[in-house]
Amino acid sequence: MIIDEEQRFGVMDKEHLRRLRVDVDILTMSATPIPRTLYLAMAGARDLSTLQTPPAERTPVKTIVAPEDPAIITAAIREEVARGGQLYYLHNRVRTIEDCRDKLAKMLPEIRFGIAHGQLPEQELDQVMTAFIAGEIDCLVCSTIIESGLDIPNANSIIIERADRFGLAQLYQLRGRVGRSSRRAVAYLLLPKYQIMTGDARKRIAAIRRCSNLGAGFRLALHDLEIRGSGNLLGAEQSGHLNLIGFDLYCQLLQMEIARLKGERLDLPPETEVLIDFVAAGYEAPAPLLAAGFPPSYIPDAAQRLTVCRRTDRIA
Repeated sequence: MIIDEEQRFGVMDKEHLRRLRVDVDILTMSATPIPRTLYLAMAGARDLSTLQTPPAERTPVKTIVAPEDPAIITAAIREEVARGGQLYYLHNRVRTIEDCRDKLAKMLPEIRFGIAHGQLPEQELDQVMTAFIAGEIDCLVCSTIIESGLDIPNANSIIIERADRFGLAQLYQLRGRVGRSSRRAVAYLLLPKYQIMTGDARKRIAAIRRCSNLGAGFRLALHDLEIRGSGNLLGAEQSGHLNLIGFDLYCQLLQMEIARLKGERLDLPPETEVLIDFVAAGYEAPAPLLAAGFPPSYIPDAAQRLTVCRRTDRIA
């Protein structure tokens, strides 16, 4: 059984699918696996395979975080249309999507707009998408109905209203709707001008902006794991409290428990007594103590410095 777009299925849905065929092999595929699935794979409870090679001639999507400003929106739309491309304008409220289209048409009378959302009649939606693919629509004002499955090479910009309301997997999928050709694509993440974002929303926006290279879905899934936690691995709850014991310790505890349940031998590091009275934390230490930190002059990159510290900590 193959489950594509695994992040769209809830725990109860996947358990129901498994019960239909108990003795069948299961392959789940996702550009951004949910935290629970990712943890099960990293802990050894599931096999994991990653594909990092992007399609030929594909270029990364440039990600711009900006306030919801009419001047920025109009400039972005005009710039994309001027270079012969098309774009998506994501307004994820069906009730007000026509008002949004009318407002944009008033600001940009020379641009051809269309509307697409899940509540349109099937025939009308088909006509709109056919016109968009044929180049008869410059800007498609749409909902998250475009989140996956679309491959329109000439659509090379996307503007996402209230990007703080979307999860990391959604933002990644939406950004992936553009840049389907060799032309450089741009994703605009619009945030409210006069509203302070919550801590998690700020982390999500920072993560999606940093991970703009091709094949960044796995890294984003790791960020999602750190933000939301792995949740209850045996129940239906999706949230967790990973930060209470730390990422590395949780991985170690989970691996040990899985090995114990499988009846495998646990190779635990030997207990040792280490005297470090002569060591002082930090880059510098007064005599006769020795400094126990890697100074920036030795390892300039902060991420690499942290990696080396973690590897040193794991030495048995």
